[in-house]
This record gives sequence, structure tokens and C-alpha cells, in this order.
Amino acid sequence: MSGASPDAAGEYLRGLQQRIMTAVEEADGKSCTRDGWTKEPHEPLQGSGLTCILEGGALFERAGCGFSQVSGPKLPPSATQHRPELAGAPFEAMGVSLVFHPRNPYVPTVHMNVRMLAALPEGGEPVCWFGGGMDLTPYYGFEEDARHFHGVCRDALVPFGDDKYPRFKTWCDDYFHLRHRNEQRGVGGIFFDDFSELGFERSFDMLRSVGDAFLPAYLPIVQRRRDTPYGEREREFQLYRRGRYVEFNLVWDRGTHFGLQSGGRTESILLSMPPLASWAYRQAPAPGSPEARLYTDFLVRREWL
Repeated sequence: MSGASPDAAGEYLRGLQQRIMTAVEEADGKSCTRDGWTKEPHEPLQGSGLTCILEGGALFERAGCGFSQVSGPKLPPSATQHRPELAGAPFEAMGVSLVFHPRNPYVPTVHMNVRMLAALPEGGEPVCWFGGGMDLTPYYGFEEDARHFHGVCRDALVPFGDDKYPRFKTWCDDYFHLRHRNEQRGVGGIFFDDFSELGFERSFDMLRSVGDAFLPAYLPIVQRRRDTPYGEREREFQLYRRGRYVEFNLVWDRGTHFGLQSGGRTESILLSMPPLASWAYRQAPAPGSPEARLYTDFLVRREWL
């Protein structure tokens, strides 16, 4: 994309959010709530955003997708762990982040995020980098779904180097790992952060390719599984596994930490939370059951392609 700039990044991200939520509304049949917001002058961050959320739908129990573009006086620790020389610098951040929690336990939860961050060190040039990716969290695993999701992710990265998918796939496996349980969150996908090695223009092109790949990666899986019959057993297991999702987002997720540490908008930051979740003490699925297969065949690091 010629003439790439922070303004162009903001324009792309706003358009991406609208394209995704229009597709969600069409798939579900219910309209989402669009909540525009602006930070107050006395708050630590300045800027604005748009939170789009669909709750109580026929297909999606909760589907939230937020855009924000904010600036602040001091980068929080969660943003500078790989760039200590920028600690405390003023910054501008923008991005689209989504998590969709379907109603049917056979339809997987999905997360996607694409973002740009610019540090503005005093007396120095702005330092820009990109981050994001997407990952899939099934409750009942299907190999064809995992292969499809990873295949679309790989194809989105091919134009930017043969190394990108293997690197970002491994990075995703490493990142979306519940260390306190020694357990993967799902079947993974791709994840990258602090990325600028291709230069601003080409790195932004890669970000756009990842963002544009989200709907082709996820919607075919949704359509394949949305009408699968389920009962109380599947629903209870879904809610139990959603508890793991909550644990990761609150304990380990750097995006959640960045938003809360920098004084972000709490309602928008926590749109990733499921509407319902449950916890049980040492629940163990019956050997050979579909629930047990999730642990043995899907919540493990493996090559899907």
C-alpha cells in the first residue's frame, strides 16, 4: 500500500471493524449495539473509539468487536517489555480487537486483534510497530476446522516471507498458553507483536492481510457447525471451558493488561469476557469421550498443515 501512514492505518482499522460486524449481523440475524465513546479531558488517556457488541443472539451469545485510537503520556510496562529504551515515552495506539462467543458448543470461540503502536520519545523520531493475530478455541474439536483456520492464516502471510507462518504459529502457541495449568487455550493460529522488520509500509500491508483473512478463516467453520444438535452435557462443558478463557484474559493477556494499566475504557477492554462461564474442582472427562479428545488431540501443540 503506497503512502502508508498512521492516518491510513486508522482508516483501515475502522473499515475492518464495520466489515466484520456487518458479517456477524448477517450471520446471526440480530443487530449489534454500536457505542461510540470519547475519553474525558481529565482521564489519563485521550482519544476515542467505537465498541460494537451483539448479545443474546441466535448464533452468538456474545460477539464484541472494538476499535480504539488513543494517546497517553507514558507507555505502560506491558508495552515495553521488549523495548526498555522506550519505557515511559508518550504514545499513540490504535487497533481492532474482537472475541466471539457462539451459543452452540460445537462452534468455536475466536479471537482476533490487529493494532499499531507509536512511541514518541522526547527528542527522538517516532517508533512504530504492529501486532496482532487470531486464534481458535474449540470446545469440541474437529481437525478439518483447525486445518482450515491455519490454512487461511498461512496463506495471508505467504506474500511476506515463508518464515512468517511458522514463526507466528509458534509464537501463538507460546503466547496462548495457560502457564498456571500447563495447558493450551485452543488450537492456536498466528500471533505477532512488536513487528516492524519489513518497514512501516510493508509491515502495515502484512497487518491488513491478517485482518482481511479473519472472516474467511472463521465464518466457514461457523456455518459448518452452527446447526449441530447439542444438549445439557455439551453446554455444561462449554461453560466450564469458557472459565479457562476468562483465566487467560485476566491473568496473562498483555492486551488486557495494557488497556487497564494505561487507563483505558474498562467496558471495552473486557468485552472479551463470555456472558456465562463456570468452574468446577478437578473436573475430568470420561476416557474416550469427545470432551477427553479435546485435551488429548486439540489442546496440544501440533502442526495442523
